[in-house]
Amino acid sequence: MADEQKRIAEDYQRLKDRFAAREFDLDEVKELLKVQQIETPSWAYGPGGTRFKVFSQPGEATNIHEKLADAGYVHKLTGIAPSVALHIPWDKTDDWPALREYAETQGVKLGSINPNVFQEDEYKLGSVTHAKDEVREKAVEHMLECIEIMEQADSAILSIWLADGTNYPGQGNFRKRKRWMEECLRRVHERLPAGTRMLLEYKFFEPGFYHTDIADYGISLTLCKKLGDKAEVLVDLGHHALGVNIEHLVAFLIDEGKLGGFHFNSKKYADDDLTVGSINPYELFLIYNELISGEHDESVAMDVAYMIDQSHNIKPKIEAMIQSLDICQQAYARALLIDREALDAAQEEGDVVGAEQLVLDAFRIDVTPIVAMARIEKGLPPDPIKAHRKSGYLEKVAAERETGGSASAYPNS
Repeated sequence: MADEQKRIAEDYQRLKDRFAAREFDLDEVKELLKVQQIETPSWAYGPGGTRFKVFSQPGEATNIHEKLADAGYVHKLTGIAPSVALHIPWDKTDDWPALREYAETQGVKLGSINPNVFQEDEYKLGSVTHAKDEVREKAVEHMLECIEIMEQADSAILSIWLADGTNYPGQGNFRKRKRWMEECLRRVHERLPAGTRMLLEYKFFEPGFYHTDIADYGISLTLCKKLGDKAEVLVDLGHHALGVNIEHLVAFLIDEGKLGGFHFNSKKYADDDLTVGSINPYELFLIYNELISGEHDESVAMDVAYMIDQSHNIKPKIEAMIQSLDICQQAYARALLIDREALDAAQEEGDVVGAEQLVLDAFRIDVTPIVAMARIEKGLPPDPIKAHRKSGYLEKVAAERETGGSASAYPNS
């Protein structure tokens, strides 16, 4: 370990000397990496991962306490995942103070609360967009219950994704559904306590194959502006049509003051549960570029809640989570290395090639020494995946737990 740390320190110093020529202090990047935070979701640690067949994994978590234990272990290795998103009713408990205390013993805290208004039979034709009053009322009551849970769990975020949509033309009245949704979400927004907020996610299709009621960021943004200051847009990397310029819409939402949350994952075609950065790492880097650009702009206020939203089926769940966090750290580090003063100047002068080259140069840098040094200085292993594989944690929990597994992508369905 001493030899490894010495090598990392030498690699870091060489990189630091390289950046000193442009009067850039690499230590500033290292310090920002130390305080980076990304929430992990409870559902990523349990059974799930596809619509067709779920393959059981040894040691996978089967209840909320095991999920919190795994999340705490991931945070212990990475140092950047201090909170855990909960899905209700999947993670519901009769004693929230006790669960909050248990999470703290595992080194994490309870994070965003995610209502489930898509899994029960009544929601087959919609939840807050359903034609029947009693179904819409049931959906609203569940979201209000989740607000009560937020207060008991000491959570500040209600994260809403609606599966509402239609499969066939003529199945529903678009405008009526829009008005019902606005009415329901307004009731929920009005009940949010001071200091909390609602993040409204969107997805361009699935499970509705003809239309989705919140299909894109424009619809979510319009709703959030109508609802009020506590409502903000949640961007999920996998919820866009192929070819959508996500970094552009991220910049747009930042400038509107309405980017509230970000879910990291990836896709090649139609789903969104692949490891972040696994398909298009340059896109992830460019998104971080816009996020950092917003952070440097004093004219905009940013408070973005970052979360991994992945449900792995063939990758080991804990290892996949560690890998995802590592990829986010590296993308963030690269984006921090962009020479922003030079980039601003190139843009002002209309130097297209020069501006692009500045971005490409940062993307091509091996940031491993910076990330590793940040971890070492926090008392963390420089390579968390390597440390995990040597730890014996998976073998230990596999021996202690009953192996999970389900015929569905989601628990209790």
